[in-house]
Amino acid sequence: MRETLLFLGAYIVGNILTGFVLAKFFFHKNIHLEGSGNVGARNAGRIFGKKAFVITFLGDAGKGAIVVLISKWLEFSVEAQILALFFVVLGHIFPILLHFKGGKGMSTFIGGLLAFDPLLFSAFAGVFILSYFFLKSLTLAGMSAVLFLPAIIYFFTFDLYLILSAILLSAIVIFAHRQNIRDKFFSERNIS
Repeated sequence: MRETLLFLGAYIVGNILTGFVLAKFFFHKNIHLEGSGNVGARNAGRIFGKKAFVITFLGDAGKGAIVVLISKWLEFSVEAQILALFFVVLGHIFPILLHFKGGKGMSTFIGGLLAFDPLLFSAFAGVFILSYFFLKSLTLAGMSAVLFLPAIIYFFTFDLYLILSAILLSAIVIFAHRQNIRDKFFSERNIS
């Protein structure tokens, strides 16, 4: 019952989309109708400027961090903490309050992962940097790091349930970015 309430609360927190709030109350616009139509930091920055990018990124990352920190404070298991992060990311990607039209979840994922374990986050960032060196694409490097998260956790601790929870978390973020990956992959193949 405690875990169900945690996950439900995490999903509801995920529904608070910083980019949407910023666009609606400060710029009096519907971000779904601007730029790419995405409510994330990149689109907010593209439309409203660098400050909007930073505020949106920090707001979305902050909700991931808050959910994980609350689950730590309430002494939930590490598996429940990762699943709470999954549900806040799910709420960001598919917010019921906005007819399931949310963001891609990367900022929320990053904030939550940093709060979950800074050392684990450092390894994740290392994979991202190494991937970027070879792929020369922020999108593909980010998705490579997300894809390798369960393997990174495996090296830290062999906890089957934690690894399975991480697979679920990675899968939802990659699913949200599927069009970006497809566009990036095929555009680069067409160039070469």
